[in-house]
Amino acid sequence: MMRVSRGKMQFAAALLGTTALLGVPAFAQDSAAQDGSATDASDDDTIVVSGIRSSLATALGEKRTSDNIVEVIQAEDIGKLPDQNLAEVLENVTGVQITRQAGVGNAVQIRGTDANRTEINGVSTVGSGAGRSGISFEDLPAALIASVEVTKVPTAQTIEGSVGGTINLRTIRPLDLRDPLIAARVQMENSDLSKSTLPRVSATLGNRWDTGIGEIGIVVSGSYARQDVAAFKPRVDRDALVQPGSGPSAEAFPFLRIQFLQQGLENYEYETYNGTAALEWKPNDDLKFYFDATLNNQQRGQQSHRVQISGTATPSVVDAMNNSDFETVDFGTLDGPNGPIDLGTVQAALAGTIGIGGSTGTVIDPNLRTSSDTGARVTKSRVFDLGTEWQVTDKLSMRAELSLSTSKSDFPNFSTTLDFINPNGPQPVIGRSIDNGVPIEFDLSGGTLQFGIDQASPFAPTTAQLLDPANYQLQQVTQGANSTDNEERAARLDFSYDTSDLNPFVTSIDFGWRWNRTSAENSEFSNNVSLTNTTTAWNRPSGDLFSDILIPGPNNFNAADGRELYFPDFLLIDGGLAFRDPAAVLAALNEAIAASNAARTQGPAVASLATPTESFAGFFSIKETTNAAYFQANMEGEIAGMPVRGNAGFRWLRTRLSSTGNNIANGTVTGQTVAKSNYNFLLPRFSLVLEPADKLLVRAGIARDIRRPNFDTLSTSFSFGTGANTPVAVGNPDLVPEAVWSFDLSGEYYFAPSSLVSIGFFHKSRTNLFAQRQEDPAPNLDAGGNLNISIDPACPGGGIYNPIANRNINNPIQGVGICVPRSSTFNVPGSTTQTGIEIAFQHDLSAWEDTLGFASGFGVIGNFTYQKTGGSAREFRVADGPRTVFSQLGFPGSRDLITLTNLSKYAYNATLFYDKYGLNARLRYTWRSSYVSNDPFFFGLPLINGARGQLNASINYDITDNINVGVEGINLLRGDQNQYCVNNKALLCFQGLTDRRITAGLSVKF
Repeated sequence: MMRVSRGKMQFAAALLGTTALLGVPAFAQDSAAQDGSATDASDDDTIVVSGIRSSLATALGEKRTSDNIVEVIQAEDIGKLPDQNLAEVLENVTGVQITRQAGVGNAVQIRGTDANRTEINGVSTVGSGAGRSGISFEDLPAALIASVEVTKVPTAQTIEGSVGGTINLRTIRPLDLRDPLIAARVQMENSDLSKSTLPRVSATLGNRWDTGIGEIGIVVSGSYARQDVAAFKPRVDRDALVQPGSGPSAEAFPFLRIQFLQQGLENYEYETYNGTAALEWKPNDDLKFYFDATLNNQQRGQQSHRVQISGTATPSVVDAMNNSDFETVDFGTLDGPNGPIDLGTVQAALAGTIGIGGSTGTVIDPNLRTSSDTGARVTKSRVFDLGTEWQVTDKLSMRAELSLSTSKSDFPNFSTTLDFINPNGPQPVIGRSIDNGVPIEFDLSGGTLQFGIDQASPFAPTTAQLLDPANYQLQQVTQGANSTDNEERAARLDFSYDTSDLNPFVTSIDFGWRWNRTSAENSEFSNNVSLTNTTTAWNRPSGDLFSDILIPGPNNFNAADGRELYFPDFLLIDGGLAFRDPAAVLAALNEAIAASNAARTQGPAVASLATPTESFAGFFSIKETTNAAYFQANMEGEIAGMPVRGNAGFRWLRTRLSSTGNNIANGTVTGQTVAKSNYNFLLPRFSLVLEPADKLLVRAGIARDIRRPNFDTLSTSFSFGTGANTPVAVGNPDLVPEAVWSFDLSGEYYFAPSSLVSIGFFHKSRTNLFAQRQEDPAPNLDAGGNLNISIDPACPGGGIYNPIANRNINNPIQGVGICVPRSSTFNVPGSTTQTGIEIAFQHDLSAWEDTLGFASGFGVIGNFTYQKTGGSAREFRVADGPRTVFSQLGFPGSRDLITLTNLSKYAYNATLFYDKYGLNARLRYTWRSSYVSNDPFFFGLPLINGARGQLNASINYDITDNINVGVEGINLLRGDQNQYCVNNKALLCFQGLTDRRITAGLSVKF
């Protein structure tokens, strides 16, 4: 677990101490954000939230009165949105799906796309990386958010930059409060796989005063949270083909053999401090000033690890495989340039053993390695806005606002890999081999990817040997100290003029201007050492020389599914220590290297490890200035006796951009290169609401928007990873934004005060598409089918030379430096479409209280989304992979159409709730169908995330009017996330076994 520094404790104490000086109001849930409107919320509209039904009614009322298509989620009480994680809160919205990392929601797709924007109180936010969507949902707790608004059809006032929608996170507005109140919440969360229980604390205080200088309101909120989440990720690569007659392990039919095995644990530990403050001053009815601040400090430590079985491609290991069972894998079809390509079926190894290949004095495989992955993120985000709203005349109102959003992040990394040297069987010999083998048993039947030591083999290491530091040697060290510094400064003026006297149908016109300057700076510091050469690395240190920083790995990898085969006994370098005190780990390893060098009897000395140095090729600085103006006419009236309202307008913008990178010659910076570009866009936007019958609304919307490219795709620099198969992305500063037209039509029937049934149709067409094109190096297979990718820096077979990549199995000459895939992003012709249907239902039984009694507290919420992609864009990727499996099966040169990632064709949410007698309970099941992931490629194709469902539940009870206790369960059924190669349900490559989390807490409100 991570330590809490004294400085962080002082920050939390100061934040909560400040809140204690104030008195807080009863929280009014008409928390209208500063969203571009110049009007104030009326006191008559103020609603005091208490329970699920009230929050649903308030949200439904806001949706109903909106002139465009929005979805709203209101907090049930102070700091109590439906879920703890903001991404999972948004999953309640029709048309929204989320992706998770180690079971925690970290990204949101609106109508099938990640290309969305996140705002706080209508102010743009910036993220910790190179993306454009804004602050991460991991960084901001749901406890500080009063309501969430998702705009699916933008108006002319809406800031550009979204394909799917704009997410506005709204905090409490001080002048909406009616009575002083103090609210606090204390919870403990237990994660079963990580075996931890950690705290979460939040408090909200505020007041509103009528003074001699007008109305003044203040709200201050603070939050401190720790979270420890884990996911088990077994991986099996079966992307190498064994042909009949090719060796002792061959069969009468071609089959996919075991290529790589990995027992992975993803473990992230979050420690987050958040604070929000809002001040509003209303000197008179015509003038208001406001100031908002949101502060976030988050430390996301990583203590992940991997147990790997590599070297299975060595011919002697392939010959030593005993495959006892096979399965038939249907690869399915590819969408090729000339029509579907049916890849047919192939056999794949399902169970068996892998013996040790080689003998003393030769290459010995398969190797057992343990890796400690500690790549972390430490982020400080700030959002400030200062503004005024002024009713200039009876007809003219004005709003002016200045805002600043910043995000500064450091990405410390001290990841290590150890080789296990099996004391049983063949031993390494200098100049011939530097590691040796372990016997393996595997059984992939029943959809469980399980494997472990073959205990029946005479060469199987014992538990004592696997836990003996002397049997481990340092194999690789990856250090990093990257940083990003992102910022947006903005100013805007908004005007609204009442035109109802001039034209009763056009009730008002809105117009305004916004300026913003956005910047992103990236610096990379790294030091990567691979001790794999059979001669120069012979004297690498063994674990007994640095045993004080070694720890046994967790032995509960069977806790999620009861598997029998796994690795319960192994050692690795303490990842928590490497994160907390990397200098101590570096010193311990260098002392071990010195001791090993002093004791050497043959071979050269091993160089000491250095601290990270700057990678000049990875630096970039991007600055972007945008001026935008808008005009919008707001309409309300009747057509043929039917009530009609809506708006029509346009937004015009001009952006100038400069991208700065380093010129490098012979490893030194010789100057900087600056690439400049600019673009203009006109964005028409139209919304219409018809009321053909009482309680029935028909909505229509047409809008154009843009999506700017991510900052790293605009850079003139590039960065290297340590993997031999990891592509190097090269930027393109000439990219222009994607343009998207959206068309919406929906019907809503409000058949009871808190009830709704709706159906909607949407269609999006995207042009100027971003497409990633990748050039792979030639595999250069040898006679045994093993990879021999070029290590020539000129890369004559394609790709780009990566000087720090570990060659691993991609070249028989061990060491670092090899040609790897080269990728870049381009605007391509054609269009991509996203078309779908959304259905929603909401109802409770409160109107039947006299008849049903206690049962009148029940209610249901449900939604369903269907969506598909299409369009004229025809970008294809080569489908084969480095081991040319498809070519060997008779499909050379196969290509597959590139489609949108993270888009599920089907998704639904179903919620059953109860709200009566002080008891609030909620049971929610969410499900989405399979989708293309953004994870690394296999067979030259992206991984497919299989369909997944998750059950969450909560129950809260009001002990008194001021005290509430509650319990929440997340992922109660422990839904797994399987990943498949080639196509959904084709070849199972990864399992994602996520943990179940239980939270219990106490809330007070006065």
